[in-house]
Amino acid sequence: MFASPAFLTRPRAALWLVGGAWVVATVAALWVEAAALRGAAMLGLAAVLGLVAWSTRHAWWTHRSLKRAQHARWRMEAEVFNHAREGIVISDPLGRIVDVNAAFERLCGHPRDQLVGRSFHGLDSGQHPPAFFEHQWAELQATGTWQGEVWSRHAGGHLYATQQTITAVRDAEGRVTQFVSLISDITRLKEQEQRLEHNAHHDALTGLPNRALLADRLRQALALATRRGMRLAVAYLDLDGFKAVNDTHGHEVGDRLLVGLAGRMQQVLREGDTLARLGGDEFVVVLQDLPDAAALEPLLIQLLWAASVPYDVGALTLQVSASLGVTLYPQDEEVDCDQLLRQADQAMYAAKLQGKNRFVVFDNERDREMRGHIANVEGLRQALGRHEMVLHYQPQVNLRTGHVVGLEALVRWQHPERGLLAPAEFLPALQDHPLECSLGQWVLESVIAQRAAWANEGLNLPISVNISARHLQQPNFIDQVEHILRSHPQVSASDLVLEVLESSALEDLLGVSRTMTDGAQRGFRFALDDFGAGYASLTYLRRLPVAKLKIDQSFVRNLLDDPDDLAILQGIVGLAQAFGREVVAEGVETEAHGSALLWLGCEVGQGFGIAHPMPAEAVVDWVQQWRAPRAWWTNAPD
Repeated sequence: MFASPAFLTRPRAALWLVGGAWVVATVAALWVEAAALRGAAMLGLAAVLGLVAWSTRHAWWTHRSLKRAQHARWRMEAEVFNHAREGIVISDPLGRIVDVNAAFERLCGHPRDQLVGRSFHGLDSGQHPPAFFEHQWAELQATGTWQGEVWSRHAGGHLYATQQTITAVRDAEGRVTQFVSLISDITRLKEQEQRLEHNAHHDALTGLPNRALLADRLRQALALATRRGMRLAVAYLDLDGFKAVNDTHGHEVGDRLLVGLAGRMQQVLREGDTLARLGGDEFVVVLQDLPDAAALEPLLIQLLWAASVPYDVGALTLQVSASLGVTLYPQDEEVDCDQLLRQADQAMYAAKLQGKNRFVVFDNERDREMRGHIANVEGLRQALGRHEMVLHYQPQVNLRTGHVVGLEALVRWQHPERGLLAPAEFLPALQDHPLECSLGQWVLESVIAQRAAWANEGLNLPISVNISARHLQQPNFIDQVEHILRSHPQVSASDLVLEVLESSALEDLLGVSRTMTDGAQRGFRFALDDFGAGYASLTYLRRLPVAKLKIDQSFVRNLLDDPDDLAILQGIVGLAQAFGREVVAEGVETEAHGSALLWLGCEVGQGFGIAHPMPAEAVVDWVQQWRAPRAWWTNAPD
């Protein structure tokens, strides 16, 4: 009744209780006179004294247990502090270090006695601006906590990265008494991030910037050139002969050569210039701070030299060269990074065409022509898809007998706006372009289908088809033609005469000869078109299995007026007869031309003097109505 259990657990309160009980018992004994009452009072006093003694002992044991628990908690906290893997730093409200654990000593390289009393920011690496720590302190004051990444400097001098969480500790009145910082070492993680970042922006083989980093640096270089009022150049570099190195010695040797040449080219560049690898043997160079275009040439010569000097790979000494295309910035028109790269790429291809191991500066006029060429090619692609291409046929006749002996298929473009276009107006745009093969395939399919339709009408004439060298050199060219023929059993291989320009055939004599030989063995016949206008040679004629020689029309047209052309025609006809080849003269425009050809011994001709090219539906009627001029068969030699 004198105290609550909490009160009884306090030793000082128990002593007060004992004293108070004794006083009460004494007073009670003095006032009670009767012996019986005095005895009862003494019993009460004894009970009170017993209760007091029990409470005192209980309070003492409770106090002792609490102290033991508190000491155990302190020991546990000390163990955690000293054995934690993360660094722990305790600092006062002003940021001075009060204590650190062993993990932080190992992390920073400083012993505890050198750290206590120092400012926590005294370990700054110099990697962060003052505003970084000002923001950190402001956030701590406002919220009582801060978290982020911090670079610090180890006692040995190297940098290390940490993830830090700082928390303010406050007393009962809310005042900050200390700051506790938990610090984790994330150096390896940051190094891994840096490696990933490097790999994302650098070529894995050479270590040079890749396409992504090149784009970023080129944007910065354009902005800098504009601010400084200076020029810059973008050079597109492609190695000449590198494919042969790979094919001959393998990709490992080729890779080592690429690494060596990349290092050598890097050495000849100036500080601030960028050399990037786009892939394969293609590189791009960004040359900055050029006072004028003249300052560019020495740098390009150095790059060509670096690429062409022999390079040793093990026991091998390898040598390649480079073709460089260059464009300058700024230009008269606004251009962006992609346009500059395309311009440099176009100029590089021009350098290839001009003989390699050289540089060519991009020309805007040539670019406009190229863009027009590309537009023409795209227009032809769409025309082919819209079925705007048509075939006309020009007869070939025997001048002596007047018989029609064949037809030549000639492609036309039925343009929706410009009308019917002759081959000279669109075919040059397709030269050496993949679409050339697509058009050639369409011509073959159309000619064979038309030949089958004429066979059903009783017209059986061989048809000559012009084949581009690119189309002829396709690995499966003869197989493709045979595949078309299988769909039209009325037409055989001998019903086709495949014409190839003399000049283009001689560009790859071995490949063309191989294809012609394969085709001849399967029944196809071949002709050399525009014979005499190229590089006519007895050796070439002997090696190419051609059945016909078609004399270029330029010689035939001037036959009557130019003695030199007459002499050339005599030579070609004699050559054809000597090799057992049939000869066909193009450009027969008048009766006089036909008579002169007969006198020379050339019996087959075609030209406007016989018939203009005509649509397929007009051919049958024309063949039935054709009659040769009387002068030809009456004046023909016996």
